[in-house]
Amino acid sequence: MSRNDPRGGREPAFALRHAHDLYAARRIGTSTPTALRPLVAESWLRSLATGVNPDLRGAPASVGGDTDLRVRHPLAPALPVIRRLLVDEAVDTGVVVAVSAADGTLLWVEGDPTACRKAEAMNFVPGADWSERGAGTNAPGTALALDRELQISGPEHFCQVAQEWSCSAVPVHDPVTGALLGAIDITGGRHVASSTAMAWVRAAVVAIENHLAVLRLRPAPVDPISLPRLTVLGADRPRWQVTDEYGQSRVHTLTPRNAEILVLLSHHPEGLSTDHLALLLDEKDLDGVTIRAEMSRLRRVIGSGFIGSRPYRLTRPIVTDVGATFEALAAGDVATAVQRYRGPLLPQSLSPSIARLRMELSTSLRSAVLASGDLGLLRRWLEGPDGQDDRDGWRLLHERADAGSAHWARARGHLAGIDFELG
Repeated sequence: MSRNDPRGGREPAFALRHAHDLYAARRIGTSTPTALRPLVAESWLRSLATGVNPDLRGAPASVGGDTDLRVRHPLAPALPVIRRLLVDEAVDTGVVVAVSAADGTLLWVEGDPTACRKAEAMNFVPGADWSERGAGTNAPGTALALDRELQISGPEHFCQVAQEWSCSAVPVHDPVTGALLGAIDITGGRHVASSTAMAWVRAAVVAIENHLAVLRLRPAPVDPISLPRLTVLGADRPRWQVTDEYGQSRVHTLTPRNAEILVLLSHHPEGLSTDHLALLLDEKDLDGVTIRAEMSRLRRVIGSGFIGSRPYRLTRPIVTDVGATFEALAAGDVATAVQRYRGPLLPQSLSPSIARLRMELSTSLRSAVLASGDLGLLRRWLEGPDGQDDRDGWRLLHERADAGSAHWARARGHLAGIDFELG
């Protein structure tokens, strides 16, 4: 293989490392070391110019995981194709499959479990910035910078943290506008920097772009956002949102009692009598007169057309964040359930029925996360409002994370803090 071959796999590693030392010391003179491909040399110069540390041995900077970004991203509809063509084939091969946004943010990182855990040590995880400006020369970042397919082999990586890996990446474009959407990358051993590996990724990208083009031709499904939406998870005030036929939305802040009533009605589509609703809200102190007054106030806020009487019931479908989270759990989609769970259900509510639903949702979600075996989901749960004091969860993360990694150290420190508080 010649020096100009895009894989650069036969150049002696020591020659590339010597060239890296020259660049790291900024003693590159006016000529490019012969061991270094011009494409890589130009990328190294850009990396130096943007302040990337070539001796970086820890993880590149992380921009933080953003689940909403992944859900909204134009490549999200193609994820089943990516998994079928690449991820399923990567299991037990030592290969990691990464999908990045156009700015270099990693969206999904999946594949061989052992390789994924090893990649976590250099922060090759969803939410991390692997653009060329953030992590120096690497296949997905440089492919995006140049908008072309390429391979980076071992010591060609600018940062030392990545030099034991090789990778092949191909940009993905919008099939209609041609806009750059992101890149598909496979990362692993030296075999990943081969023509066969590049052909594999290239074929997958063609299939992805074709899939996105077909989706454009399908009629748009009914958008559930047009339904009234009730938001009751987390510490924010409960909200009721309605969207009219012109797409204009109105948001109403609800009183805690009104929110409790709507949650209970959404979980009892058969309807609730006045006495039954009073009992669910408060086992002792509510009477029929108080319930009727509360229902009158609720109708003034959300409109009289949403609630029927005798029994009280919802007369139109609504979307609730608590219901959507339960639905994701029922479907076995733990990742979506974690994404939708913004915190406990009406955390200030003293209603016994709301408290029971709150505990059911939190416990079900926690159990599903722990049973999934997915360290990424476990970390997201533990960093959430219900996971901070979850000692068993933090202990599991400490046991399963690579010793000495950032996640291992975080879990160890958090466990020490929990034990200190408990005395």
